[in-house]
Amino acid sequence: MEVIIRPDATAAADLVARMIAGELRNNPRLVLGLATGNTMESVYAQLVWMHRKEGLDFSGCRTFNLDEYVGLSINHANSYRRYMNHHLFLQVNIDLQNTYMPNGMAADLAAECDHYERLIVKHGGIDLQLLGIGQNGHLGFNEPLSALRSRTRVKILSPVTRAQNAPLFSSADLVPHRAITMGVGSILDCRRCVLLATGEEKAAIIAKAVEGPITSMISATALQLHPECALILDEAAGSLLGESAYYRWTFENQPEWEPFRDLTKNGSSAKHQVKKQIVEATSDV
Repeated sequence: MEVIIRPDATAAADLVARMIAGELRNNPRLVLGLATGNTMESVYAQLVWMHRKEGLDFSGCRTFNLDEYVGLSINHANSYRRYMNHHLFLQVNIDLQNTYMPNGMAADLAAECDHYERLIVKHGGIDLQLLGIGQNGHLGFNEPLSALRSRTRVKILSPVTRAQNAPLFSSADLVPHRAITMGVGSILDCRRCVLLATGEEKAAIIAKAVEGPITSMISATALQLHPECALILDEAAGSLLGESAYYRWTFENQPEWEPFRDLTKNGSSAKHQVKKQIVEATSDV
């Protein structure tokens, strides 16, 4: 696991977007794992901007999303299919038939979960998995006590998770109680993982996930077992890490990060630039 601390949330999201773009340029047939949530919106806006201004090509890319609510149709305002269409899929030249998500409306949810796992295998596995982290440390919807070898399945959402997601719904009572999620084991099978976390409210759980013991109570701690995993944080999210000086030294000295080091040295300037990109990228949605 590597931890990279950037000056602000915009610089962190910019780095993640450029990592994804680099992988896609190197492998036009990239199998990309995707996540949803407010944190990811800046990443997707930056990717849309790179598609429009730099010719970033999504035509050969295949995608698999981490999760979907049980009981929400694809046209529901809060479905993750709707989210992905709005923020990325309909803004770039990806073939929608190559964008896969669990079907939360499936009559047989267990069969749907097995089907999703088989689809990932059929496409050769996920090359790069984008991740966020919940307030209780979950990856996807792998709530506390999720087995570290778990596969795609239905999970009951914790009160903490439902409360965290409630502002996105017109009423807290409308937040679904269940979701289909890729399992912790499914995530660990991905060839490379990149987790983005920003904001002071994520600092405590990030410190536990990175520097605490591996435990099924915090599924993000399983990333300590992954051979190629990077956590990209802003200053606020990384503020409680004990080894932050070493993490900064790694970013400044490790050769693989050299292409990214000069992109966001001026945090406020980068923030202004990406805000302009976000407005431009979503203006015709």
